[in-house]
Amino acid sequence: MTQETTFSVNQKIVYPSQGVGRIMEIKEKQFKNEPVMYYVIYLDVSDMTVMVPVAKAEDLGIRAIVSREEAQRALELISEDFEPIPSDWKLRYQINLDLLKKGSVIDIATIVRSLYHRSKVKELPILERKLYDSARKLLEDEITYALELPREEVEALIHTHLEPFGVPEPRAGKESRVSSDDDEDEFMDEDLSADSEADDGDDEGDD
Repeated sequence: MTQETTFSVNQKIVYPSQGVGRIMEIKEKQFKNEPVMYYVIYLDVSDMTVMVPVAKAEDLGIRAIVSREEAQRALELISEDFEPIPSDWKLRYQINLDLLKKGSVIDIATIVRSLYHRSKVKELPILERKLYDSARKLLEDEITYALELPREEVEALIHTHLEPFGVPEPRAGKESRVSSDDDEDEFMDEDLSADSEADDGDDEGDD
């Protein structure tokens, strides 16, 4: 079976909500008695290998690592002023979750910038804190590969752009303490892991 593929073996890619991965193999596998081409992707952050149908990769937002210029632009963005974000945490959460799913490096940087500065005003609800941590890790991963720098240096770069005057990182606080407007029990925790659509290709251990 011959199918045109966007990515090649050994290419680094970004899988939104999952982080940076590497195309280990492109192979055909039977699915419901039909031959389907899959990307076999190793995700470093979770030490997991997943299979994603080639035909669904674009819909899942899988894309190439950004250029050095785009990575620098993302760093610059987190230093810039921005409009105040909604005080309603549920609205903020949905807006930022939508950005996370879109998955461009600018979208991810926007989440990091807004939630970092919000956390300095008031401790983030648990779900927002999880979303912030996911976005921050994604940003660190991609910039590390795009700029070919050590991770520790990228972590310091991001903090320097968030706090050019050297203010320390806000503390996460205890998760058991949720502020009064954080009625998270009413709000379903959307899974920040891979979309179930990718499960057409199971983890590699199935073979």
